Amino acid sequence: MIYCVVPPELGDQAYRRLVEHYKDNPNITVILDRRQGDRRRDRSGGGEREQRDRRRHRLPGALQI
Repeated sequence: MIYCVVPPELGDQAYRRLVEHYKDNPNITVILDRRQGDRRRDRSGGGEREQRDRRRHRLPGALQI
């Protein structure tokens, strides 16, 4: 599936033209982007991120083969 996202600056006319152009191709869906800003601006939800070492810790004195 291929999504063709039309930015709001191009408007409804570009959206209609692309829908008409791709109407015979079932693998392409045209979407009009209606978002009103960047969701990443609000940092209150996540707080500070912490980098952790994700490797498994070995037992002290264990030999690594």
